[in-house]
Amino acid sequence: MSDEVKEVVEGIGKAFEEFKATNDQRLSELEKKGTTDVVTEEKLQRIEADLDKFEDINQKLTAQASEAKSVNEKLDRLETIVKRPNASYEETEVKAEEKAFTKWLRKGKEGLDEMETKALAVSDDTSAGFLAPPEYVRELIKTVTEVSPLRNIARVRSTTLKSVQMPSRTATFSAVFVAEQGTRSETTGYTTQLEEIPTHELYALVDISEQQLEDSVFNVEAEMQEEFATQFAKAEGTAFISGNGVGKPEGILTNSNISTTNSGSGTALTADGLLTLVHSLKSEYGTQGSFIFNRTTLGAIRKLKDSAGQYVFQAGMMLTAGVPNTILGYPYAEMPDMPDVAGSAKPVAFGDFSRGYMIVDRVALSVLRDPFTQAASGNVRYVARRRVGGQVILAEAIATQTISA
Repeated sequence: MSDEVKEVVEGIGKAFEEFKATNDQRLSELEKKGTTDVVTEEKLQRIEADLDKFEDINQKLTAQASEAKSVNEKLDRLETIVKRPNASYEETEVKAEEKAFTKWLRKGKEGLDEMETKALAVSDDTSAGFLAPPEYVRELIKTVTEVSPLRNIARVRSTTLKSVQMPSRTATFSAVFVAEQGTRSETTGYTTQLEEIPTHELYALVDISEQQLEDSVFNVEAEMQEEFATQFAKAEGTAFISGNGVGKPEGILTNSNISTTNSGSGTALTADGLLTLVHSLKSEYGTQGSFIFNRTTLGAIRKLKDSAGQYVFQAGMMLTAGVPNTILGYPYAEMPDMPDVAGSAKPVAFGDFSRGYMIVDRVALSVLRDPFTQAASGNVRYVARRRVGGQVILAEAIATQTISA
């Protein structure tokens, strides 16, 4: 264990132990006096702020744990590419495309020679832009994933089409007892239907000054990539939670087929309510389940105890370096767009999101360079367009919790 990791592990362990002691004191004051001391509340808030500082690290650990599940597939794909005939030639072509793309971002089409223009792929729309090189798109998606946490736990698929079709199970065979030589009647069979998941257009604007573009030190490619990724991630993150499916992805909270349980209180979450939520799903989904909620809700959950007096929140890194924090033994992911705890709201969802929700990325990213719109301000405007879809594909794998008695 490195000194840095050791310091983090010790830090969160110490902070959580102090948090439990202070919260226990707060609960004792409430029981005895019906109110809490201001000093106790302020101390608890300071400790919660310290825990929040470690939460970003915890979310990265959760994402790494999810990504590790598919690492062998990624290695297999890499091995296939390396062994492919003409791999070195293709690599040279890719580098030429990336170089031409960066030059075009700075100087426009007029700044490209004939070979550089041929290296770029023209967009398939009417915007007269170019398609970003595959490596640029991969890095952008990687940044989007860091900002849009649902991608770490949902099923993600890439396509070159405007939509994909997925088989959706609607019924299964049912076993039936029968007497010896008895009549074996027809049983309900395994049936499926095709579920179409469309991709929806998403665009983002970035203005960069001409002076910055003329400065060779300024990394225009990286700057645009980060800005586009941040805008795309925020927009899709909201849609994955609350989108209505019309011109945008379908959100988890808007799907009417996902079941919900009550929290056991009209104003708050309860430990018993979270247990009910977990056990509302079939075991095949619960074993791979995880929670999603926003950071404000996490603060409320940290204070909950079960009937045995144990906190439902456990600091995983306190026990073993590299192990994420858990709620009732399950990992969780922060979703900023999940609602806060309030009457009738659904601030928490639980389930196997890799089976219940699919995200579809259309691999192409179109970029248009517009030197005219912001010319009076000395800026060049860039418009990036991509398509992304999202939809619940197995509602029984996910459940939500409603704040209700």
